Amino acid sequence: MSRSVIDNYHARMRRVLVFIDQNLEADLNVELLSDASAFSRHHFQRQFSSLFGISVGRYVQLKRMKRASYRLAFRDGASVLEIALDSGFEGPEAFSRAFRRHFDQSPTEFRRAPRWTPWLAAQTPLTQARSQTMTPTTPTEAEVRILDFPETAVGLLTHSGDPAHIGDTIRRFIAWRKAAGLPPKISATFNIFHTEPEDDAAAPHGIDLCAATPRAILPNAAGVVAGVIPAGRCAVLRQVGGGDDLSASAAWLYGQWLPRSGHELRDFPLFAQRVSFFPDVPEHEAVTDIFLPIQS
Repeated sequence: MSRSVIDNYHARMRRVLVFIDQNLEADLNVELLSDASAFSRHHFQRQFSSLFGISVGRYVQLKRMKRASYRLAFRDGASVLEIALDSGFEGPEAFSRAFRRHFDQSPTEFRRAPRWTPWLAAQTPLTQARSQTMTPTTPTEAEVRILDFPETAVGLLTHSGDPAHIGDTIRRFIAWRKAAGLPPKISATFNIFHTEPEDDAAAPHGIDLCAATPRAILPNAAGVVAGVIPAGRCAVLRQVGGGDDLSASAAWLYGQWLPRSGHELRDFPLFAQRVSFFPDVPEHEAVTDIFLPIQS
């Protein structure tokens, strides 16, 4: 079978994944999903499970549960009932049973104090489904922009330690931003990466969560302090899609683009700006700009 035929087959299946992301509130039945891929409804379920290693029904429910868990942990604008209905359940009781089955906590318990180990374990089938056969598109040199980044004062909170527990640090940071009146729509969101988690999953890791602001950072219980992202030349690569894992894009910048570019690196870590992020937008629409500091 030719490469083009396989690529076309996978592209049709990717359309299904995008359609699911865009329509999590809808009745995502087999007829609707098979139409999105232009595959026969008589064979679609077997095609999906054979390619992704998970049934389409389970995939849809896991996607709904993932979005619901993000809204519970990191957003407080919707009630459990609203999140249940948006997740395709008729009421909070059925939603609570399904949520506990996936994450070993009720939605209310998770909103109050998430337990990240079972949460991460529940994401494994989704991660495997997307990565097993759907390889990411390799960037091209034309996608890299060179720009002069302006000095940017930020409020900064460092997560140091087990990357599996970064959710707790994010929750503290979000609470501080709300109290300080610095939501993402008026204050750009940055991450500064001091280590690479994939190097050694057991080792401590460091990442700074940052919100751009010229204001003085007052003493606070969250532990946010004043910081600065210095001015300087940067190579910028935009990643569109889930922003949980930037390692492939970062590796391409370091391993492919940098040696061919002739540039030298500046003495400042790789950092990223979260232009838009899940769950505020569908996961495939999340936008992250990755900045590699280079010398002029």
